[in-house]
Amino acid sequence: MEKMIEDQCDDSCLGTDLHDDSMVNARVEEKTAIDLAELFKALGDPTRVKMIYALLDRELCVHDLCQVLEMAQSAVSHQLRYLRNVRIVKRRKAGKTVYYSLDDDHVKEIFIQTLQHVQHYS
Repeated sequence: MEKMIEDQCDDSCLGTDLHDDSMVNARVEEKTAIDLAELFKALGDPTRVKMIYALLDRELCVHDLCQVLEMAQSAVSHQLRYLRNVRIVKRRKAGKTVYYSLDDDHVKEIFIQTLQHVQHYS
């Protein structure tokens, strides 16, 4: 039987030797924590993951995304609006056609790193 490791310190633990400034530097700002959690929440939906993957190296119009994802335009538009609100994708209009792409290289890097991490353990 595997021994369970408890997630708590021993009663004799006095903590690490962190000075006051080190303790402050170990804290993330509340707004940053909320924004970061929102980004990972966006990545927590399989449909949105598929959309981001489809947009990794190309710009696609809504029609193309519907074809790739085999989804109705209303469902694709709903998810794109969410991804746009959290600044994962951006849009560009050309006449009546709307094209989507990843917002910036950071999004691509985060996604690829996460994908590689998942594939590493698969």
